Amino acid sequence: MIIDGVFSGGGIKALALIGALEAAEKRGLIFERVAGTSAGALLAALAKAGYRADEMKQIVDSADFRLFLDSKKTWLPVPFMNWIKLYWKLGLYKGDYLERWIGGLLAAKGIVTFSDLPPGTLKIIASDISRGRLVVLPDDLEEYGILPERFSVARAVRMSCSLPYFFYPISLYNRLGQKSYIVDGGVLSNFPIWLFQRKDRTSVRPVLGFQLSSNFDHMPQHNIKNAAVLFKALFETMMQAHDNRHIDKQDAQNIIFMPVKQVSVVDFQLPQEAKQELYDYGAERAEEFLSRWVAGGRPPYPNWAQRNRAKA
Repeated sequence: MIIDGVFSGGGIKALALIGALEAAEKRGLIFERVAGTSAGALLAALAKAGYRADEMKQIVDSADFRLFLDSKKTWLPVPFMNWIKLYWKLGLYKGDYLERWIGGLLAAKGIVTFSDLPPGTLKIIASDISRGRLVVLPDDLEEYGILPERFSVARAVRMSCSLPYFFYPISLYNRLGQKSYIVDGGVLSNFPIWLFQRKDRTSVRPVLGFQLSSNFDHMPQHNIKNAAVLFKALFETMMQAHDNRHIDKQDAQNIIFMPVKQVSVVDFQLPQEAKQELYDYGAERAEEFLSRWVAGGRPPYPNWAQRNRAKA
């Protein structure tokens, strides 16, 4: 079956997405268009470049995530320098290694710019915090005087992964020379399933969502006791509120929910056993969901089977 796929953000938790993606591949699901935010943008880009889930797993297992923490060298004491970087650079780590790593993976499959992909088949979400607006890459790049088809896919993924205060934001300038800071897409839409919906909320083909949270009807309540918990609650609400408003029960029937709670978004030093648990968890959740989704006649919209047969 030919479908569209949407992958949520979630940092290192996205290992569960790879397990879920493998379950989808085993059932013969083929992605025509993909979209994602942050870590979900990375998976979407790799999937559209031609990587299969088992290849992604090998890539992640062999990666040294400590290299992603590329601090600028300094003779100043580390705690003091961290405050300086946050104040002036707006983040702790440059993110250069992350972008080079992504670029190398994509280049190995012949993908460098968006012109190397079929038009409209990859959508990546970022956030312009200077202008206070969501950015869909590559579509919205023209507003910054950039030709979308000539823009680096690795750069777009890096922009979407720019977790505030963790990685440096990316700077873009509009046609008037005004500077914008671009950060993690999860700030405004961590799960952009709305990207593939028409105005009447129907879709061209089935849309399958991969979401690293609970069902939106069962989101846990925050028990706010101190400033640290307040900040966490604010950030999580910021990432979820926009998407919750755009997702109804009909959409939820087409989403694989994988609430990973025990792992931090930036826990880049997970042991192999913990990584495998995330893969297995995602695969189990997806297999259980897909056994009902396909056998039960979902997705619910009409004529999708006919469209897929015609396209094949």
